[in-house]
Amino acid sequence: MTAEFTPTTQSELARFVAENAVGDKRTLSPVGGRTALHYGFKADEAQTVIAMSGLGRVVDYPARDMTITVEAGMRMDELQATLASERQRLPIDIAQAGRATLGGALATNTSGPRRFGHGTFRDFVIGISAVDAHGRAFKAGGRVVKNVAGYDICKLLVGSRGTLAIITQVTLKLRPLAETSALLWSSFASLADIDRALERLLISDARPVAVEVLNPAAASLIAASSRCELTVTAPVLCLGVEGSKREVDWQVETLRREVAPFGVTSSNVVSDPEAAAMWQALTEFQTCADDPLTFQANVRPSQCVAFLERATKLNVAVQAHVANGIVIGQLPESAATVDETTTILNELRQAARSSNGNLHVLHCDPEWQPLLPMCGAPEPTWPLMRQLKQKLDPHGLLNPGLFVDGVESR
Repeated sequence: MTAEFTPTTQSELARFVAENAVGDKRTLSPVGGRTALHYGFKADEAQTVIAMSGLGRVVDYPARDMTITVEAGMRMDELQATLASERQRLPIDIAQAGRATLGGALATNTSGPRRFGHGTFRDFVIGISAVDAHGRAFKAGGRVVKNVAGYDICKLLVGSRGTLAIITQVTLKLRPLAETSALLWSSFASLADIDRALERLLISDARPVAVEVLNPAAASLIAASSRCELTVTAPVLCLGVEGSKREVDWQVETLRREVAPFGVTSSNVVSDPEAAAMWQALTEFQTCADDPLTFQANVRPSQCVAFLERATKLNVAVQAHVANGIVIGQLPESAATVDETTTILNELRQAARSSNGNLHVLHCDPEWQPLLPMCGAPEPTWPLMRQLKQKLDPHGLLNPGLFVDGVESR
């Protein structure tokens, strides 16, 4: 039977893990807001769940230094509210922020539409504390931005899905809170027209922080979620800008003028406060639970539109963080069986691989997990990653089989 342990201090967690390592050697699964439990392969159910919700305190917040140190169990909405009190923020879009924790978001390397302008967790984590499978507490980085001492363990743990160590505390560098934001929602006659507009934006005078391309199916879902009255019957290029009101107004008009010659059929500006709802809808697209499967593909940015065209022909709703080469797709309800789903995924994975990319599953029916390549096609780095897992967790106690170490058992 699965037990649950909720530590209230980092030292209590370390003692528990150390006692387990020399004693029962029960398998452990650290969890935060439990929003990403479906990521990765369906591994054997852990014998003990470690709930990190008891570790949610602010350790240090020198606002003038624009850094903050918090425990990993803090919810993302609480973290952003704390930062907003000092007119600061962590500019990473996290879906389900009312449940997701900092440690969980970091362990899955979650990001959203602002990734183009601001980066990912690997750009903002400057210090980290964790407990390994033996119960040994360790630290990497520090509490100052200019810190280059030692190995960059911070980047190693980002995206490790709780398989290498249990993250307990994180130090982040911060950005000022933007005065306002807006999104330019432009409909085009075709995805090919959007591709031509994107080439023009390479030399744009403006600096958008988000460059999103949506096919009509995704545009309809996102517009409905934001409750904005927008054109959703054609492909959409959605450009997000932030800054002072004067900066935002100038950038919106500049971008509107720059893309207009490339087949724009309609154009709308979504400004604050409605823009906040649109940012959230763009971020939450990957979490829609009514569809049978949601995937993420990474391709060359130059091949994103071609990938969208192929996915659209397969009736997949797709959103692309096109400047980063990341595509989020929701399979249609008609893909009701594993065989139908596999057929669609195989074609799209082949398209991604032809662009030196890959495709992995973000969400699907739990019964499908053992039958699908959840982490995508094998990569050349996987053997090295499995060796690293073996070195850091030789008894396989932390989320065994969840990540690439689960490939050999299938």
